[in-house]
Amino acid sequence: MITPILLAALALILTGPAPALLARSSWPYKVPRAAVILWQALALAAVLAALGAGIAMSYSAAGEPGEPRFDPSSPRDLVAALILAMTALVLVRLVWAAGHVAVGTRARRKHHRDLVDVLATPDGLIPGLRVLAEKTPLAYCLPAFRGARVVVSVGALDRLDDSELAAVLAHEQAHLRARHDLVLEAFTALHQAFPRRVRSEVALEQARTLVELLADDDARRRSGPRPLANALVALAGAPAPQAGLAAARSATVLRVQRLAEPELGNTWIAAATYTMAAAVLILPTVTVAAPLVRAIVNAVS
Repeated sequence: MITPILLAALALILTGPAPALLARSSWPYKVPRAAVILWQALALAAVLAALGAGIAMSYSAAGEPGEPRFDPSSPRDLVAALILAMTALVLVRLVWAAGHVAVGTRARRKHHRDLVDVLATPDGLIPGLRVLAEKTPLAYCLPAFRGARVVVSVGALDRLDDSELAAVLAHEQAHLRARHDLVLEAFTALHQAFPRRVRSEVALEQARTLVELLADDDARRRSGPRPLANALVALAGAPAPQAGLAAARSATVLRVQRLAEPELGNTWIAAATYTMAAAVLILPTVTVAAPLVRAIVNAVS
């Protein structure tokens, strides 16, 4: 019973104290790409640990190899079957949440993209750019495998000079090239898979902030930090559709402060973060694989 207890404890740590501690740290913002990988590793490790705990507990409750096969009249076998069924339910819920988020998000984006194509004016400045005749400052992108859109409003154009507009467009194009929306979809699916009373906003909010920092870094290299910082301030508080990724949607103060600092090399921090992500995945992966391998070997033999 050591393995299921260990995995259950690991799952609790990876869904509670570990994300809370990481969210309070400032160093991940220095290496947003590595930090995204670390958050993904934490999420995947938590899921593997939870599933592994159920599988290992069911395997332990089923008895030793060589004993009679499943007996419905045996309380021990019924407990093992119940644990395995609950584990399968968790997996089904995760798969359902992933499908629900993917289908719903794409439907909302297509609907919004169709509206934009009807209401907005095409602009040849960059591919897929649409300009809305709206006084409210808006700047966001609608990712897609085909037909992605970058949307700005007349209100945003009135507030931004040429260099600031170029920085905003570079930011949105960075989102589209890197498909940051897929990163957010994964975290959204994991968030929705848990019941409301136990789910946490931490991982999803951190993922949203980190993908904005990644797009900021790309725009900074192309347009410079000052125009982008000025644009973020000018667009602060601007609304954005649920289906889009907006330039000034979150963590504006943090991002402006980060742009005001010189861009330093953080190779060692990035390397340590990638190493930490790999280490987080090792224990649950090995311990999940162990009972499965034993079960297969026993079944074959």
